[in-house]
Amino acid sequence: MNIETKPCTSIGRISGIAVLALLTTVFTALAADDAVDYPGDYRHWQHVKSMLIEPGHPLHAAFGGLHHIYANELASTGYASGSFPDGSVLVFDLLDVTAADHAVTEAGRKVLGVMQKDAARYADTGGWGFEGFAGGDPEQRVVGADAATACFACHQPHADTDYVFSQWRD
Repeated sequence: MNIETKPCTSIGRISGIAVLALLTTVFTALAADDAVDYPGDYRHWQHVKSMLIEPGHPLHAAFGGLHHIYANELASTGYASGSFPDGSVLVFDLLDVTAADHAVTEAGRKVLGVMQKDAARYADTGGWGFEGFAGGDPEQRVVGADAATACFACHQPHADTDYVFSQWRD
């Protein structure tokens, strides 16, 4: 009896797809471990300061509008001491503005920027994780794995203030 054997290509394809799915799941889980959390209750935190960037400012194209900076309780202690402990979270709430009748008012949210301190998780970026949420939507991440170039590159010159731009307003 002569039995001819042929490789089963459909099983090979299924195995390849299963391996690819498994790798995608693993890499997604690893990336999620470094993901910065969306701080749903930030409006109840300590308000640090506000700032308006108007046309003509060098950062207007990217960050024009009204900024409100909020700090959770740990970050508030960091402003006082100059060193932010792990667990510190800062929120940069960037809103568009409208001007009418000699008054500037808030308009729609452009982005909610978040800095989350965890020295072990974010060792490559000064101990800070960065994320931006388009329109303040927790599902619309705009930074992701590009935090080192998208955010930290601008924060590096502020190493003397633990990479934080804003200063406590008395």
